[in-house]
Amino acid sequence: MMSRLWSFLSILLTVVAGFCLWRNNLSAAFVSAALGACAWFLSYRAQLRSKIVAAEELSEAQQTTEESNEN
Repeated sequence: MMSRLWSFLSILLTVVAGFCLWRNNLSAAFVSAALGACAWFLSYRAQLRSKIVAAEELSEAQQTTEESNEN
């Protein structure tokens, strides 16, 4: 969910940066593009975090299955 929000925000800020460039407002374009890049990195971070959590849950489930099979 958070990954999608950050992705949407990064796209929106990139469009805003393009519009600011078109209007020749370079400082606003820079700020918008920088915030868009930050939002993209946060999106990537959220994707990685969800993958890590899923992998840890799978690992824990496999460990409990192996422990119950040994007993």
